[in-house]
Amino acid sequence: MALKLETFSNIKGGNSFFKALTHPTVAPAATALREKLRSAKSLAIFDPDGIADSVGGFFNLLAFRLAGVYVQAIENLGKNALGRMTQPITDLPSSGVDLVFILAFDGEKISRQIAHLLPEGAKVVTLDAMRLPDSFLTNRGRYLDPINFSTNFAFFRDQDGFHTRIATTNYWSSYGAASPNLMLTLFDGAGAILAEWVQPLGPAHASVVIDSATVRHQFGLPAFTGQLFIHVAGAVGHDVVKYALDTWQDDGPSLSCTHDANAWPADYYAGLPAPRDDERVILWVQNCLPVAIPSSGIAVNLMGSDDLRPIEESVPPFATLALDIATLLPDARWPEQIEIAADRHMVRPRYEVVRGARTRIAHPNVERTDLKHDPRISRLSEHLGKGFILPAPILPVADWRSLLLPTPMARSQDVLPIAAIAYDGLGREVGHHKFGRLARRDSIAIETSALLSESGVEWGHIELVYDFSAGEEADGWLHALFRYERRDNDHVAESSFGSHVFNTMMTWGNEPQSYKGRAPGLSTRLFLRLGSAPLDTLCHLIYPASLPWLGYSATDVLLMDGRGEIIAMKHLRIACGGSVFWRYQEIFSDEERQRAGAAPYITIRDRTCRLFGYHGLIAKSGSFSLDHMFGY
Repeated sequence: MALKLETFSNIKGGNSFFKALTHPTVAPAATALREKLRSAKSLAIFDPDGIADSVGGFFNLLAFRLAGVYVQAIENLGKNALGRMTQPITDLPSSGVDLVFILAFDGEKISRQIAHLLPEGAKVVTLDAMRLPDSFLTNRGRYLDPINFSTNFAFFRDQDGFHTRIATTNYWSSYGAASPNLMLTLFDGAGAILAEWVQPLGPAHASVVIDSATVRHQFGLPAFTGQLFIHVAGAVGHDVVKYALDTWQDDGPSLSCTHDANAWPADYYAGLPAPRDDERVILWVQNCLPVAIPSSGIAVNLMGSDDLRPIEESVPPFATLALDIATLLPDARWPEQIEIAADRHMVRPRYEVVRGARTRIAHPNVERTDLKHDPRISRLSEHLGKGFILPAPILPVADWRSLLLPTPMARSQDVLPIAAIAYDGLGREVGHHKFGRLARRDSIAIETSALLSESGVEWGHIELVYDFSAGEEADGWLHALFRYERRDNDHVAESSFGSHVFNTMMTWGNEPQSYKGRAPGLSTRLFLRLGSAPLDTLCHLIYPASLPWLGYSATDVLLMDGRGEIIAMKHLRIACGGSVFWRYQEIFSDEERQRAGAAPYITIRDRTCRLFGYHGLIAKSGSFSLDHMFGY
């Protein structure tokens, strides 16, 4: 039986029960509980919340000697669960079982309530048998409080001259966390634990850096490519672990960065680009569950095709598999794109493009299964103007080619009526491209830098929007992949993201989104990690507006040291609908950068509007990285 627990809902958020069941730290306790259930001569399942079928695969309940499944809610009576018709819990005394398994955490109260119903000599076990130690918890009185499961995974490698570095900040203490810690578990490629340790987060706003080379040296580890599990103990305010992940190569040309992995596994991912003739695309399949991915448990297909190509290898719990896409889709070529049927086995995966001596790492995105076209969106212009906007940089055209590839990101998106509009830094439209009504199978990339070159503009940004003159199919989940190529060498970087409604007072659903609190989210707090010399840091801030908002932003650029103290502050004024492209070493002096010391970072703060940002590193050789920033 497959593990089919709900993981994430865009209405309810993340499912802490799923995280509690699959947390790596409780995997040994889960195995012990499974063996205890197996040893029962006759087992009864008490399912007060109607989740038996969801967790049945995790505990392999169908393989045990089940006497029955008992429920509390009358509306759940007579339903099929684990292949049996559910019975009322009041029938338990006549069951004759020797073990009752209560499918609930914080189960002591439930155990007391049914104590008088137990057959003579029967024992009771609850999910508390696999409860995390109290040191991991913020709210010890309510185990499934989402704040107790502030967790995430990260691709983590220190092998063959490649290194990875996670960077974030202690934003939990800015919400009131007293002394939070990172509880860290490093898995190797086979899923074995290489190291476990606790890393204090320091004061509010302190810099947080986890470097693979440092970890390898600290624990005397062999080379590894695997994943790092991150749990924030004592978190407050945010149950999502956000970070920037850099990958680089010793004395080599490879340099890339990517966003956090998303904390919840999904059924589908999309936006994985097919290789060019001179490229290999490696999909890093990283099992995020304590149960194996079975053979053919994950498959890939070209977008718009029903020809699924399964991955035949089984992937052990928490293990990593490097899959060369050419082994399953040998004829796929850019700009074709690939869909991943992941069956909730992994969080948002990474992919690596190998081209000659260079590699680059990026990520696909979650493909929604719960969306349908909503014809009302096409009639919202009076209140939301342009409505949903997907903004991205057009980097300085003298040095870079900028490309855009629309990517269907919902299973219901059979057609996409879209257009791309190019703007200069002052928010003036300087170019326009109508894609028309794209079919799901269409993969059409355009060069957005060419839209600027025609008007003589040095740099700017592109906005992908719905084009309702071509069709009314819209659901608000508009995505694209943005690729950037250096003109003087063969280095490439890419990023992908989705659309939002920006800077309007009227709202649609939870748009304009807010990083914290109720929409509209008309403010900005973005994290910008900084590269160590000789690497410089580039940043492209965009002020998208669905309707005209304030004429100019009031943006503060705060240089923070490793302790979270402000070292220097610069002010930017970005035109509404415009953008600004800048480098760290251009706006902060040598003296200010020196005072920032080790592990500095920048906070982008604006209380007047919501900005969207992209960041990257650039070397003197021309190697560079680029991805979108995270807010908190």
